[in-house]
Amino acid sequence: MKNTLENKVVVITGASSGIGEAMAFLYAAQGACVVLGARSTEKLQLIAGDIRAKGGRAVCCRVDVTDPAECRELIETAVRTFGGVDVLICNAGISMRALFDDVELDVLHRLMDVNFWGTVNCCKYALPYLQASRGSIVGISSVAGLHGLPGRTGYSASKYAMTGFLETLRIENLKKGLHVMIACPGFTASNVRFAALTADGTQQGETPRDEAKMMTPEQVARIVARGIRRRKRLCLMEAEGRATHFVKKFAPAFLDRMFYMVMAREPDSPLK
Repeated sequence: MKNTLENKVVVITGASSGIGEAMAFLYAAQGACVVLGARSTEKLQLIAGDIRAKGGRAVCCRVDVTDPAECRELIETAVRTFGGVDVLICNAGISMRALFDDVELDVLHRLMDVNFWGTVNCCKYALPYLQASRGSIVGISSVAGLHGLPGRTGYSASKYAMTGFLETLRIENLKKGLHVMIACPGFTASNVRFAALTADGTQQGETPRDEAKMMTPEQVARIVARGIRRRKRLCLMEAEGRATHFVKKFAPAFLDRMFYMVMAREPDSPLK
């Protein structure tokens, strides 16, 4: 595992906290040249500086993934600094928690802009370099991208859209050696939960779920690295995701009821 990403140029979006930050530290420690993108320049500079202080190679670039020009600059920063791109990890994302009955349409557009279009924008400019290196694209998706998650219509829709886009990209590049992996962590202890949008677009500010039962960002980073090494297509990280993938094939109506029951039990659940 230590040499999985050695000397590879790894571009990570959403790298200022949570899963993205954990990936940055782990992959730099494995010998990768990490290129960090997020909206918070100050946080990125601190992370990149810490990595360099530990002997790693890191550079950062302020990027809002909804802006194609900024996504292009992120990729060009990687090429100018390290000579190319070997791995693109589309990790930037936001969540939501509200019934479709109540949610403002602007909230759903925001989810699609960040989670789906952010992936498309980065892939567009990274693709020629990834084809040249026969590299990897990783989309950080979710169990919500495998089956509709009640109270998260915009989130599920954006992750399904990401999946369809990446699967098609994989097929189009079958003869070019491009590896495309869709990674589905379970509920993870990261800032995404606190920043999840409510019906009117404000942040919920707290998580309704038990932190102790969640995956850690470091666990996710390690599993993704292993998936890249094995060039996996789909990376399911815990029992809930594997069960969802299996049960949906044979008993989708049962899965609907289970998802409803589980999400209805959350504190202050929008489900009645």
